[in-house]
Amino acid sequence: MKDPSFRRSAALFRAFMREQGDPATAYTLLARDAADQVERHGPVRGKVVVDIGGGDGYFTREFRRRGAHGYLFEPDTAEIGPGKRADTVVADGYLLPLADGAADVCFSSNVLEHVADPHTFLSEMARVTRPGGLIYVSFTNWYSPWGGHEWAPWHYLGAERARSRYERRTGRPAKHRLGDNLFRIGVGETLRHVRSRSDVTVVSARSRYWPVLPQLVPRIPVLREFATWNLLLILRRCS
Repeated sequence: MKDPSFRRSAALFRAFMREQGDPATAYTLLARDAADQVERHGPVRGKVVVDIGGGDGYFTREFRRRGAHGYLFEPDTAEIGPGKRADTVVADGYLLPLADGAADVCFSSNVLEHVADPHTFLSEMARVTRPGGLIYVSFTNWYSPWGGHEWAPWHYLGAERARSRYERRTGRPAKHRLGDNLFRIGVGETLRHVRSRSDVTVVSARSRYWPVLPQLVPRIPVLREFATWNLLLILRRCS
């Protein structure tokens, strides 16, 4: 699918809305789209791609399908599912069991909002990426319509109120709790942080799903916190 385009955005949105009932279709499409975004900056065939927090491995499998040496590092064994694969390592993104510069591409999709210390997480991604290699990071910003995850958009009225409403409505406990496995992360603060770092340069900063001018929205203070939806950063590791 052409990126950006209304057709692509509509397809990804439909897949997102069906994610609970058909995760395989949703994440397979998302993985293909993410791999396309990485390959806009160079092919992955023959490259070492490290997927941090990739859950059941959809992204890793897509990179391997394209000829990369893909490896998944996931701390939650429940997310990995039955039948742990040889390309999967149970490991924390804060302390990866990898040598400095081991990866050509370090990849993380929708993980940063789930870590308490995103700066340390980004530092570890930079550490394991070779000089000149790419770092792909995307996350859902807190004030986007989806910032509260399963209890969005009611998070605008308060996290605890939104979570309680979700549990009353569905009759099951919410997966996410603010301050435990979901954190307030903003577009502006993240952009300021990565631009101030000496170990990476920003190749691209864009809304991951916007159908037109995806680089424009993250440049507009205040508006970007609501309208970006999901910030995608492509960083290059400095020497």
